[in-house]
Amino acid sequence: MRYQALSSNFYKKTRSSFMDEMLPRSIAVFNSNDTYPISADSVLPFEQHRDIFYLTGVDQEETILLLFPDAHDPKMREVLFVTETNDHIAVWEGAKLTKKQATERSGIETVFWLQDFDRILNQLSAFNETFYFNTNEHYRQSVETETREDRFIKKCKEQYPAHGVAKSNPILQKLRAVKSIEEVDQIQTACNITEKGFRRLLSFVKPGVWEYEIEAELAHEFLKNRSKGFAYTPIIASGANANVLHYTENNAQCKSGDLLLLDVAAEYGNYKSDLTRTIPVSGKFTDRQKEVYNAVLRVKKEATKLLVPGTIWKEYHKEVGLIMTSELLGLGLINDSDVKNQDPNWPAYKKYFMHGTSHHIGLDTHDYGLLHLPMEANMVFTVEPGIYIPEEGFGIRLEDDVVIQSQGSPLNLMGNIPIEADEIETLMQVD
Repeated sequence: MRYQALSSNFYKKTRSSFMDEMLPRSIAVFNSNDTYPISADSVLPFEQHRDIFYLTGVDQEETILLLFPDAHDPKMREVLFVTETNDHIAVWEGAKLTKKQATERSGIETVFWLQDFDRILNQLSAFNETFYFNTNEHYRQSVETETREDRFIKKCKEQYPAHGVAKSNPILQKLRAVKSIEEVDQIQTACNITEKGFRRLLSFVKPGVWEYEIEAELAHEFLKNRSKGFAYTPIIASGANANVLHYTENNAQCKSGDLLLLDVAAEYGNYKSDLTRTIPVSGKFTDRQKEVYNAVLRVKKEATKLLVPGTIWKEYHKEVGLIMTSELLGLGLINDSDVKNQDPNWPAYKKYFMHGTSHHIGLDTHDYGLLHLPMEANMVFTVEPGIYIPEEGFGIRLEDDVVIQSQGSPLNLMGNIPIEADEIETLMQVD
């Protein structure tokens, strides 16, 4: 483990908060992710399921957490199951957690080997009435693969048909949306690593450089600073490529006069950061590029001010749309007639700014949060307006990560990363 882990006390608190929301006489079970095959004997790098990580801190495959707050035996109220390590595994993969190490990491005193799970669940099921299942109900999810969690749910329903069922996800959506100080610190570390990568690029980017070479520079800087790498698939889009919102090929050559849109960021300890900057490949914006750039920056600054406790997600985006409409009118991209005759379901500004302005960020890049509830202090959001002009051959997006404060403007975790056009030009022209 290359990152500095949070203390076991943090995970004790998250489990306690979750169990406070459970129905009487209920059991909740959380499974780690599968290790996914590619072909032959190749597999994808393992990524822990964020929910079990949030509740235990255990970053290891084939792990199960069982919570039973009303168990008669206090030792069975929090139970962790991990893979039993052996000499063969130690030689070929590296030793897995011992029971003692699993307790130290998670704060859970009762740890069994994985092979004991079915037996213990069967024993405890005689005393519970409801199973909490951890289904994926994120508003962006579109998963087709059957997960380890899916297989457990199917098996549990077959074996215990007389039990009721409940959902873990609504509880986790509320808990994970509001970050602790420790979590904000992890995100801040990810942002700081991202800053190092971005500053490295300002002296590297020039006409003739390839997008994948830029990706390599970032990967080097992120890994050097104890990150596993990119928080999400990097978008390194020069010229017209920036008008493809999820452009990830990163295989074009940067040309003189082009803008380069960089939607790239590091993770740290499974916590994500999310940055977008747009810089001139030649080190200097044209007048038109700077005009549009500053319009996007003004929208970003005004949108950030709206992220305060009590704000409703839907209303926030309507207000940002009005701000963007004003800027697009000033740029001559739309006119008064376009606004007057616009479709309320697809306002005129959507022609040039077609995505949302903000999303929750944390253990997932698009993190948990129930969007119908008012925003709260210590929620962490991105702010990422953009203007995309295919007919002019460029697109501009700017993005920072901010923490809602109980009073005043949000705290910008990326406040040290250059964003003003003049500062970027100055830094790019330094040898």
